[in-house]
Amino acid sequence: MLEILSHDGDIVEIRLARPPVNALNLPLLDALRLALTKAAADGARGLVLSSAPGVFCAGVDVPELLTLDRQGVQAFWRGFFRTVGALVCSPVPVVAAIGGHSPAGGAVLALACDYRVMAEGPFRIGLNEVQVGLTLPECVLALLARLVGPHRAERLAVAGAMVESAEALAFGLVDELTNAEQVVTRALHWLQGTLALPGHAMLATRATARAGLVATWARPDELPLDRFLETYEQPQTQAVLQALVARLKSRH
Repeated sequence: MLEILSHDGDIVEIRLARPPVNALNLPLLDALRLALTKAAADGARGLVLSSAPGVFCAGVDVPELLTLDRQGVQAFWRGFFRTVGALVCSPVPVVAAIGGHSPAGGAVLALACDYRVMAEGPFRIGLNEVQVGLTLPECVLALLARLVGPHRAERLAVAGAMVESAEALAFGLVDELTNAEQVVTRALHWLQGTLALPGHAMLATRATARAGLVATWARPDELPLDRFLETYEQPQTQAVLQALVARLKSRH
């Protein structure tokens, strides 16, 4: 489900590898969180979160999620927010190398990173939860608003908008565009430049700049997610998700 690669000795690339679209289930989320923690504990000074070109992460594995009972659903969402929290609270910089589409949960992973390099072209990124009947928790909206500002965050989130890479760059949703084959190379370039700075000053300033996010995400099990979970269980939301799964099956 993951591939772990080393660059320059002190940069670790964690590559999502759950074909065909890196859909998030609980085992993948747990593996990602453990890989993030282990890399930093083993001395990595910077991390890259990547995938094969085409799809960075298609978000939640909805077909699998719909097979879970209530306890399983709650365990999944807690695992998801713990993993996002691990990205937000990483003690070292993390770059998202977004080699393709990145909707919903995939976008949340990217937003939690320090820097985002996205493949240029007809690839889309965004928080489209509203389109499938889900509300966005305040903690996720905070990630979006930090990048694009509160008003644009509201407009994008309420519409459940998915924007192409050029528009994502213009909005500040991503930091840099390149071709799909070069996203990891450019992510490494940014990290190498950042890590060349005086380490103590860079890390201390980074910690200050991210203090608000870290305060929100440091205890993911305490995040107020009851409203979000209640929305997931609404009949209308379940109907929309079932229709989505039916459309996915019809394509295969």
